[in-house]
Amino acid sequence: MEKLLKKHAEKIRFIVVGGLNTLIDFSILFFLVNIFSTPVFFGNIISTSVALIFSFFANKKFTFKNNNTDKLQMAYFLLITLVGLWIIQPIIINLVKLLVEQWLLNSSVILLIGKLIATCVTLVWNYLLYSKFVFKKDKI
Repeated sequence: MEKLLKKHAEKIRFIVVGGLNTLIDFSILFFLVNIFSTPVFFGNIISTSVALIFSFFANKKFTFKNNNTDKLQMAYFLLITLVGLWIIQPIIINLVKLLVEQWLLNSSVILLIGKLIATCVTLVWNYLLYSKFVFKKDKI
């Protein structure tokens, strides 16, 4: 078991950071939409922006233990993350809404389902592209 945990330590750290990131994102989104009646599109941009800042530093230092000082690293991170958050997530949230709104009347439940599915998709998207392009290991 210890060998298995060590082998997948980076993925486990990514999931931990992703869980905290998701908590930040969901909390802000639901607060903005349900308390301040912010449209979902704008609420999602705000919540994901805050989570994005946390995500970069937590993934750089904790998940990937990366000390790269390349200025393009942040640009790659932003490009990959923003495509996931601002293009992929809204598409999936709206597709889920179209598919389940006829069966569910509660818009908060529909939003939660859509956001959960969108988050799972972008989790895979982010890990694959972060590890390959943003926080890649230096060849020794």
